Amino acid sequence: MRYASYITADGRDTWGVERDGALHDLGPSGLAVAPTLRDAIIEGKLDPAPAVDGAPEQPVEGTRFLPVVGGEPKVICIGVNYLTHKDETGRPDVEFPTVFSRFADTLWPHGEDVTIPADSEKYDYEGEVALVIGKPAYRVSRDDAYEHVAGYAAFNDFSARDWQRHTGQWIPGKNFPESGTFGPYYVPATDIDDIEAVEITTRVNGEVRQHAALSDLIFDIPAQIEYVTKFTPLAPGDIIVTGTPGGVGLFMDPPTFLADGDVVEVEVTGMGTLRNTMVAGE
Repeated sequence: MRYASYITADGRDTWGVERDGALHDLGPSGLAVAPTLRDAIIEGKLDPAPAVDGAPEQPVEGTRFLPVVGGEPKVICIGVNYLTHKDETGRPDVEFPTVFSRFADTLWPHGEDVTIPADSEKYDYEGEVALVIGKPAYRVSRDDAYEHVAGYAAFNDFSARDWQRHTGQWIPGKNFPESGTFGPYYVPATDIDDIEAVEITTRVNGEVRQHAALSDLIFDIPAQIEYVTKFTPLAPGDIIVTGTPGGVGLFMDPPTFLADGDVVEVEVTGMGTLRNTMVAGE
């Protein structure tokens, strides 16, 4: 099943299931399974999958989406977590993951324009897979980690590289408005046979810039959950963004950053294609 958060034709926020090019409304304007997709995850309303018979429908084409899992989640990001990305950065091997926080108000939908900050001259893409926590997680062992994952979605961790490099702290470069695009679809973990076989591809104006399988992660998903939950508890609906492969614009020769009109796509196996058009900030 692929779930989406979106706006109905008459302008109401809702969520539902995508089937055969149509969205079936399970939110307040439809079958009222839960107020939001995040609420449905927190309340366990997706296991088993809810019936969609009689739900109002609208075509995917032309629909305006919302960040697929919204609200005010804790968002934890893992940096330099594919070997290809580590190699292009020149960073040495490390014992522990690189971790930074992203603010919930930076989450942005599939299909909406993304503003290149006027104060950044080096705006870059990072295609990633995000996981959503399904039950409270604190001091979780790697053996139990997958029990705490509710599902997955595509993510683009847009990065202002100049701001990221002002100091050793990355938070300013990772938290401009509209910089965390998320969606279009959320897929429950139970619908994915082998998460490590899932592949991610990032394209800019149709050109493939990044491609990898999740089996290429340096710190795999259980290692990430084990490490993160040792220092902070995670609640249902919280998000871990798992890392980006090599091929970012910063390390192209010459470095190539995003410009007005560029179309950036992040395609993830089974999760659809997250697409945004860049617009220059004033």
